[in-house]
Amino acid sequence: MATATITSKGQITIPSAIRSDLHVVPGDRIEFVKVPEGRYEVVAATNDITSLKGLVRSNKVVSVEDMNNAIKAKAGS
Repeated sequence: MATATITSKGQITIPSAIRSDLHVVPGDRIEFVKVPEGRYEVVAATNDITSLKGLVRSNKVVSVEDMNNAIKAKAGS
């Protein structure tokens, strides 16, 4: 089990083996996700928005005019 000590500034150094397992490097972000029983999971938040391309597939084509009309309809509600 890897451990880390919190500094007086609230900082920790993530042990090398953990950084390697998470595939994180300096400058990457990590998230602390609260899970049941007062615990947290550490999750690498290294994916950028472009990794979502193609995640949702749709055959429906929507015109810019239709999008603008939908925005106006929601704005008026």
